Amino acid sequence: MDPGVVILILKIAVILVTILLACSLTAILLGKKKLHGRINIVFFALTLVALVGLEVVVRLIEPNLFANWFESRGGRGLLETHLLFAMPSAGLLFVMLFTGLRHYRRIHIGLGLAFLVLWTGTFVTGVFWLPHQ
Repeated sequence: MDPGVVILILKIAVILVTILLACSLTAILLGKKKLHGRINIVFFALTLVALVGLEVVVRLIEPNLFANWFESRGGRGLLETHLLFAMPSAGLLFVMLFTGLRHYRRIHIGLGLAFLVLWTGTFVTGVFWLPHQ
């Protein structure tokens, strides 16, 4: 399994779920709360599948997959910066789903703004910074 291919697949996944996120935000701006919620559930599920899939590959199937990949490309610091955005945004996803499903509007909106900042960092560092070739 080639680490560059895995990173490229993850970049494509991040781009696709970001499009879903944009659709979700558009839906809520248009007052379509139910559509917003449904899109967010799909966003959550796809993101979770990508995270679990990555962990299965990196921890179980090929534990040394990225051992020298980032070091040889000068990307170790870039990966660490990416993870500073990606890890909190992944954790926040669970809280966002809970507050959205429970209709805790104020908390959900506040966390949503924090999530957007973290997701923007995840997107920029993941798609544009991490080497895939």
